[in-house]
Amino acid sequence: MHTAFHPPAATDRSRTGVLLVNLGTPDAPTRGAVRRYLAEFLHDHRVVDLTRWIWCPVLHFLILPLRSGKVAHAYASIWGEDGSPLLALSRQLAEGVASALPEVELRLAMRYGNPSVPAMLRELEAAGCGRIVVLPLYPQYSASTTASSHDAVMRELLRWRCQPELVLLQDYHRDPAWVAAVAESVRAHWAAQGRGDRLLMSFHGLPQRFVAKGDPYAAQCRASAEAIAAALDLREGEWAMSYQSRFGREPWLQPYTDQTLEAWGRERAGVVDVLCPGFAVDCLETLEEIAVQNRKAYQAAGGTALRYIPALNAQPAHVAALAGLLRPHLARPGGGG
Repeated sequence: MHTAFHPPAATDRSRTGVLLVNLGTPDAPTRGAVRRYLAEFLHDHRVVDLTRWIWCPVLHFLILPLRSGKVAHAYASIWGEDGSPLLALSRQLAEGVASALPEVELRLAMRYGNPSVPAMLRELEAAGCGRIVVLPLYPQYSASTTASSHDAVMRELLRWRCQPELVLLQDYHRDPAWVAAVAESVRAHWAAQGRGDRLLMSFHGLPQRFVAKGDPYAAQCRASAEAIAAALDLREGEWAMSYQSRFGREPWLQPYTDQTLEAWGRERAGVVDVLCPGFAVDCLETLEEIAVQNRKAYQAAGGTALRYIPALNAQPAHVAALAGLLRPHLARPGGGG
């Protein structure tokens, strides 16, 4: 006796989903949680492209045992009532963008850690999203950040029988609304605290060989800095750009932020304002590395004061800029929803 086969009822997949992706954070400021987070992060071949049989023993038997405790201590110094600043502030930003785009389903994912990219994609699928727009929260494109986020999305979609229509956004390093939002945040800082003697725009670093292989990151950082300086009517000598957070012994993009600030300190440069235009929200690299470590180093070298200008976080102008970036991609070509 044969039983008739009845296919499952078609799922309504008419909605558009948006996935915002930020880098990630440990689940807690503890050695164990930080070790798990760093292991996932530093296992990514986009981040460390060394041969695995060389890199994995170094990572697991040298770097993780030595660095996990130190990094956990740094996280503990900035951890708030809402947990990790990066995650809490990213959630506030995502809530703002979701309110600005009520017609779409929106989720926030972390490339490393939680909430994970696979879990949030499955939520969008369950919500009936047949079209998904992915926006990594990195203004400047790099293979180690943006492309890695895209990798995570596509790796999950390889498992899906019915894949969504997919839009992967690359960068927004010269988007006029984003540039205007950053410039206005600097003006607001100056209005509240007075204008510093110099402005330093510090971007996250990258090994020089990544750029030599074709990564456009350095060119986009330069373009962002120049656009922000132009919006602020800054003249040559009133601002500079640099790169922070280098790791290991190989050459990274220069000039280095710490060395620049130490040199300025020796020059008695006075009050320095530091802006980090590569970070959508504040995190360990801004709140601890810049606002604590580099402030101390600058003053120890002879500088008067270092003032960190907060990231855009969930400021209305930032929310509006991201919503503006997303809006043209939300409808299917031809007018579909």
